[in-house]
Amino acid sequence: MDLLYKAQTRFLFYAHIKVKISAFYEDDIFDELFSVLETIDKKYNSFQADSYFDQINKHSGSYVDVDDETIRILKKVIALSHFFDGKYDITIMPLIRLWGFYKNAQSRIPSREEIEDAKLLVDYKSIEIDQNKVRIAKNQEIITGSFIKAYAVDQLVSKMQEIGISDAIVNAGGSTIRAITNDSHPMWEVVIRDPESEAQLFKLDISNQCYSTSSQTKTYVDIDGSKYGHILNPKTGFPSKVKQIGIVSDDCMIGDILSTALFNETADSFIEKMNVLSQCYNIEGFMIDEDNQVISTNGFYNP
Repeated sequence: MDLLYKAQTRFLFYAHIKVKISAFYEDDIFDELFSVLETIDKKYNSFQADSYFDQINKHSGSYVDVDDETIRILKKVIALSHFFDGKYDITIMPLIRLWGFYKNAQSRIPSREEIEDAKLLVDYKSIEIDQNKVRIAKNQEIITGSFIKAYAVDQLVSKMQEIGISDAIVNAGGSTIRAITNDSHPMWEVVIRDPESEAQLFKLDISNQCYSTSSQTKTYVDIDGSKYGHILNPKTGFPSKVKQIGIVSDDCMIGDILSTALFNETADSFIEKMNVLSQCYNIEGFMIDEDNQVISTNGFYNP
């Protein structure tokens, strides 16, 4: 018997988010589901005016009152920043702006002096938490782009499970794909393509897991005919040369953070980090390095 589905797509977190569920449900359930994402977008997206993270940024140097969830989010992010020794750092926004992202145009590569000055503001260890108050250093700026959309998908999945939805898929901009499966539909298929040629690399079957991916080919600045990707190395101040990271995980937020953080690893250290992280999280993944070599963990792909 063919399974029937219905879907809606809405624009949130600067991405098209598609929710596909059984056709059994009435259309108005989409309002209930998307309201979960809309609330998180409003409250926790650093690009949304008056969100908790926007308030922290606007009042850099001073403590800001936040809710319990902001504290939980920050503690999880800081723990992973510590694991990666600052090669993943959500205070990287000054460097991102310096390279010309979120500007109309960028005509030159930043000077070494400009990069070193911006790097002085990039330090997750300057994020201070005092009960329900948060303070960052003066002129620091947090960017939530590497995790907040995925965090919202995790919360959406919790809502779906609460309702009783057991067969669905959420595609958040192509970079976060979460499958919900049951005995009648045990797998959803995800096709992974090369970020440059669009040729098929892998075809994954995922069950009650998330596929998270990041690449340098979709978001970049063009300077003198050369493309510089948006994922920067906080240690060097320059864009990573890795082409793509893909992670399969149980937790979308963890998967999305790792798909960004691992950009600043070598092929060898990617495998080393994944082996250590797999002791805490159920994860598999791959990297396409600057030489287009595909490196993957042992359990990532079994054709």
